[in-house]
Amino acid sequence: MNENIRLLKPLFRGLPIIVLVVLLSVLFAKKYLNYVTPMYESTAKLRLADVHEGVPGANLFKDLDVFASSNKIATEIEVLKSDNLISKTLNQLPFGTEIYRKGGMRSSELFHDSPFQIEGTFQTDKAYDKLYGLKITSNSQFILMKPEEKTGIKGTFGKPISIDGGKFLISLNEDFINSKKNVKIIDDYEFEFLSKEKLMAKINKNLDIVSVDKDVPVIRINLKNAVPEKASLFVNKLAEMYIKDYIEGKYRAANTTVDFLNTEIDNADEKLSTSEENIQNYRDERNIINVTQETETDLRKISQLKIQQTNMKMNLDAIKDLNKYIASGKDNYLDLAANFEAFTDLLSTEMVKNMKKLQSDKKDLLLTYTPEHEKVRIVDQKIKDLTDYQIESIKNTEKNLQVKYDDLSNDIAESEKVFIGLPEKEKMLNILNRDFNMYEKNYNFLNEKRIEAEIARSAKIAFHKIISPGEVPKSPVSPIRGIIIVVAAFLGLLGSIILIYIVHIAKAKVNDAFTIEKNSTIPIAFSTPFIKKNESVLDNFLKEAIQMELKGMIQKQSIIVVSSYDKSKHHVFHSINLVKAFVAQGRKVLVVDATGQLEGTIAKNDYLNYADNRFLSYTKTVFQDEIKSKLKDYDLCLINNQSINEDKLGLLFMSIASQNLMILDSRKTAEKSVIKIELLKDEYKLPNVWFVLNKAGYNPSVFVEIKKIWNKYIRKQNT
Repeated sequence: MNENIRLLKPLFRGLPIIVLVVLLSVLFAKKYLNYVTPMYESTAKLRLADVHEGVPGANLFKDLDVFASSNKIATEIEVLKSDNLISKTLNQLPFGTEIYRKGGMRSSELFHDSPFQIEGTFQTDKAYDKLYGLKITSNSQFILMKPEEKTGIKGTFGKPISIDGGKFLISLNEDFINSKKNVKIIDDYEFEFLSKEKLMAKINKNLDIVSVDKDVPVIRINLKNAVPEKASLFVNKLAEMYIKDYIEGKYRAANTTVDFLNTEIDNADEKLSTSEENIQNYRDERNIINVTQETETDLRKISQLKIQQTNMKMNLDAIKDLNKYIASGKDNYLDLAANFEAFTDLLSTEMVKNMKKLQSDKKDLLLTYTPEHEKVRIVDQKIKDLTDYQIESIKNTEKNLQVKYDDLSNDIAESEKVFIGLPEKEKMLNILNRDFNMYEKNYNFLNEKRIEAEIARSAKIAFHKIISPGEVPKSPVSPIRGIIIVVAAFLGLLGSIILIYIVHIAKAKVNDAFTIEKNSTIPIAFSTPFIKKNESVLDNFLKEAIQMELKGMIQKQSIIVVSSYDKSKHHVFHSINLVKAFVAQGRKVLVVDATGQLEGTIAKNDYLNYADNRFLSYTKTVFQDEIKSKLKDYDLCLINNQSINEDKLGLLFMSIASQNLMILDSRKTAEKSVIKIELLKDEYKLPNVWFVLNKAGYNPSVFVEIKKIWNKYIRKQNT
């Protein structure tokens, strides 16, 4: 706690300066605020269209609007910042001319509150970006001051006035003058026609376009301007131009796309017609109706023919076997047992029955007649006729089956000819159909897109939306009076504190006992406070005399040397009052004065003055002998020494002392003196050196110090 108080002492001491600096800082800040141009900020919020979400009523347009895209928010911000869009916005706003009313310290822009209007026509760009002065002398006359020219051009309101490279037409703003009472027209003004580059530079300098959040499609448009109405007009117009530019761009893109699609649809239609004709011609040339159905029919026909051929083959093979069997035993035909399964017509069956009957009849006749009998021969002849007919019939049947079999084979071979070249036909048809399908799909796609593009062209709306228009700001955003005043006060406080501590550190005085103990091993005998009342001086030094006695510093016939480092007057106060305190205790004190400053304050019998220069030739022994010879009749000796810094007899008297009291003034003695005294003590082996801190705990106000310096200065001036 004591350490903290010690560190805060300079702060307490300089408190008046801190208060004064803070007050001056606040006054300066207020004065600054009176002359600085305030800046107003207006903000408009713009919601971007999102193709992935929206109100149900907008889904139709969003789904069909092929030109809407989910661009990144950063891309849209760059579009808003583009010179092209800002230039279009400025073309819609009356920002090209700035009119100012001149003041003592600053000029204020008037905008719509100007009592006059200015129009300019220029042949060159030299007249732009120049500040012209205008002094209105009456309700009809004015003086135009060219830049960097002291002489002016007299003019009349409503009449053109020529300058180098252009003309001005200055007229009174009757609407504004009539709307205001007691309008001050006669005054000094300035105006400037801004080039497009400078105007855009001024806008871009104070324009800030940011997103509310990276995942939220809302953009915030901010503009700072000295005129509140300008800030509001620009942010709203920029948002409006962004939406208008989007709609125009969308319409141009849709219109261009419709034209492009119409051309492409015509080309696709021609290609589709050509493809249809190619398919038709190929089918006509190859007599193709439906390859799949025709192939299935032919395959089914061939299959049936092959089934018939197989059956015919079986019948033919059977009849051939029958024919061979009969041919091998035709002489004994009636003895044969032929298998007529392959020859089953009704006529053959009846013939076999008749033959069997005749054979039976013959057997009956042979019972009666001989084989040569006429009746037997007639029966034989009938049997022979039937046998021959039967054999011939079998042969004819074989031939007929062979012819049918050959016809079926020919029909099958002819039917199979249909499949010759079929893969090639299918390949060509696939190629032609593929081209047709591709052209047809392309044609349908283009027609769908044309319908969508025509809808997009017809729907002249945008899903970008101004959700919060920029309002005319009522209070400025900069400078903020409260913050500037607080900051000024804080800086004044901080600066004054830093200055106080810099001065404190630069002075580097002893200040307190802690500083002494930190820099030296020499002990502190006692500390003398700052004594305001003379009545308290003796009481204080009596206490210090007692402290010295208790510490063993006062012995019989001790020699006490009182010294200081810089100036001898720093320890005179202690020398005089210690002598008085010792005398008050009943001691007889011999006072040796090496400076001559105690002369007249001490009785002559008890006083030795060694201030004369002739004593400079004395040696240590001479001084010791002389002082000791005088000291026989006294209790102790006190030497009021010279300052150590003068380095004449100061160290000599200290070397002969029993106790050395080194007086350190807390407000005057430099901190480095403590170290120097420590070094002198070690170098010259000075006996029993003690520090005495004078004005301990004394922390006077800065104003007190200033008063002392002032009085000292006045005193010097008077003398």
